[in-house]
Amino acid sequence: MHLTKAEEKMLDGQSGEVVQRQMRLLVRLGEIYGADRMIPMGSVQVAGVSYKSLGDPGLEFLEDLARKKAKVSVLTYLNPAGMDMESWKEIGFPEKFARKQIRVMEAFRKMGIVVTATCTPYLAGNLPRFGEHIAWSESSAVSFSNSVIGARTNREGGPSALAAAICGLTPNYGLHLDENRKPDMVIKVDVNLEFNADYGALGYHVGKLVKNKIPYFTGLKNPNTDQLKALGAAMAASGAVALYHAEGLTPEARDFDVSGLEKVSVGKKDLKSTYGKLNTGELPDIVILGCPHASLREISYLADKLAGKRLKRPIWICTSRVMKEAADRMGFVKAIEKADGRVVADTCMVVSPIEEMGFGTTGVDSGKAANYLPGFCNQKVVFHNVDELVRRCLK
Repeated sequence: MHLTKAEEKMLDGQSGEVVQRQMRLLVRLGEIYGADRMIPMGSVQVAGVSYKSLGDPGLEFLEDLARKKAKVSVLTYLNPAGMDMESWKEIGFPEKFARKQIRVMEAFRKMGIVVTATCTPYLAGNLPRFGEHIAWSESSAVSFSNSVIGARTNREGGPSALAAAICGLTPNYGLHLDENRKPDMVIKVDVNLEFNADYGALGYHVGKLVKNKIPYFTGLKNPNTDQLKALGAAMAASGAVALYHAEGLTPEARDFDVSGLEKVSVGKKDLKSTYGKLNTGELPDIVILGCPHASLREISYLADKLAGKRLKRPIWICTSRVMKEAADRMGFVKAIEKADGRVVADTCMVVSPIEEMGFGTTGVDSGKAANYLPGFCNQKVVFHNVDELVRRCLK
């Protein structure tokens, strides 16, 4: 792998021990995947933020980097934390957990990382341009940036993303290269999709089907960006899909002739079967929406649904701090809280300790969350569209 003179100096330790260690990691990664060189990036998104996933070893690693004056050299955002950083006590997150999570965030802040903890950085001020090289970690954000925006990133691990942020570089391999962005299979959608949950169910089904290949969708009827977000998130969770194309919808779809590719149809029966697989519970203890983090449109929809109603079971909608502030200004937060719901910032149900907070069955409209909750949070799952979930919380 070719390194510039400046990169060689970083590897030789002339920019300090921390930069040298991170550059070694990136070079080793590049060698494993056959990268020809390093490339500069526009931004980074770092995963491994929740204390639930980091534990004490991860916390100690981050605090050690911060003590050694590690600093990021490009715009860097964080994945969701394990709790709402401002309202954790009011919501009921465990205090012992909270104290460790606050230390995690402080270590990241000292490194110059923007502590906007979200899996939708593109909705919170970190929007890459088409074709821009980035190094993002969170699987749904990787899918959205590659597919819907047309930026270029591999699915980075937490350590490699942090190394990229500090060095400002990433190895040139995988989805950074034109030849690795071609579709492998055509997915013909023969069913009407209305809700985000329908797109999540489709994504879950297709992710299981294609695994780590690149699907090309036909037959999608004018989905909005929230629905494309739900589709990609579910495919990344049930499979390892980091990029998809959709005819007439995503920017690179027009670049490919798919006439010779294997074609698979997905119909109403497949969608119904997927809903059945993802439902492992009956009546939710709590409904948690916003996986990936909710947009302003999704928050406003819930506010409308709850207008004039009182919940008998709690509903949270998770989002970024930026979106919560916008929703607050529009009166959506007040409307949701008036019905005894909550707009929860900085976290989501998958990375928070909900199993320690008395919840055993969680209702979701996210294929990604439905896939992860049983294993990550020991939850039974009620998977349905938002209208049905609200109805069940009003019973």
